[in-house]
Amino acid sequence: MQSDEQAIRDLVKAWLVASKTGDLTAVVSLMDDDVLFMVPGKAPFGKEAFVASSKEMKNVRIDGTSDIQEIKVLDDWAWMRSHLKVTITHPNGTTSMRSGYTLTILRKQRGGNWVIARDANMLTESKE
Repeated sequence: MQSDEQAIRDLVKAWLVASKTGDLTAVVSLMDDDVLFMVPGKAPFGKEAFVASSKEMKNVRIDGTSDIQEIKVLDDWAWMRSHLKVTITHPNGTTSMRSGYTLTILRKQRGGNWVIARDANMLTESKE
């Protein structure tokens, strides 16, 4: 496995761990400054809206797994296709699950770190 591909896999692992532990600072560090997220039913949104939404969900526990199905690295850009499963536990103890496919575009920064530049996430409610 090439080092860039491994670095991208490590980014995904770091995102999942930071999401599970509620470490918003770590999650934000994995995003490009002009990141855009695309999810069903909403206009694309950037880092500021992501942070605001995350702060509103500070008492919600998020646990996810990502099955990376394809990574293609092209110089300082890469794309990744994966299947994501997320379990959301609300403060009252109820849980909901979402799963689906994602398509992510990543950019390599000058220091060599990979960050998420664009993310299209097609998760829907699931019973898995």
